[in-house]
Amino acid sequence: MKTIFSSQIVAIPPKVEVSIKSRVVTVKGPRGTLVKSFRHMDLEIVKIGKNKLRVDVWFANRKQLACVKTICSHIENLFNGVLYVSANFMSLCLHFVLQGYRFKMRAVYAHFPININMQEGGTLVEIRNFLGEKFIRRVRMRSGVKCSSTGTKDEIQVEGNDLELVSLSS
Repeated sequence: MKTIFSSQIVAIPPKVEVSIKSRVVTVKGPRGTLVKSFRHMDLEIVKIGKNKLRVDVWFANRKQLACVKTICSHIENLFNGVLYVSANFMSLCLHFVLQGYRFKMRAVYAHFPININMQEGGTLVEIRNFLGEKFIRRVRMRSGVKCSSTGTKDEIQVEGNDLELVSLSS
């Protein structure tokens, strides 16, 4: 059975500019610009005023109704990727904390110690001695994603603005 009309509203945070043209959402914020296309779905994305966004679907079945919440979650992830959040650390010092996305990963091994090296400014990761192999695995990070080493042994962090690119790189 089809539902005639369903909609959901997403609040646009301050300091974020959103533009929509033919189901392509562009989000601009202090950390940069992210663009996401939703042209593969049959729905409407409309900006209501300056601080609200509405996602509508007409004559939808169950799967299309579920896509409305998914689209809203993707748009909120875009907002989180371009924002700075201010926080107060240590008595009256105001620092800016990166919002973005950061994944931490560890190399876990039992017998063959795995070596991880970052090359080209954190855009290329080399994995050596994986399962005792002599082959060097090279992983290129997606655009806008950087990899760095934390202070902990055999731990790396992958960070960037776009959640999908960061998760695909890790």
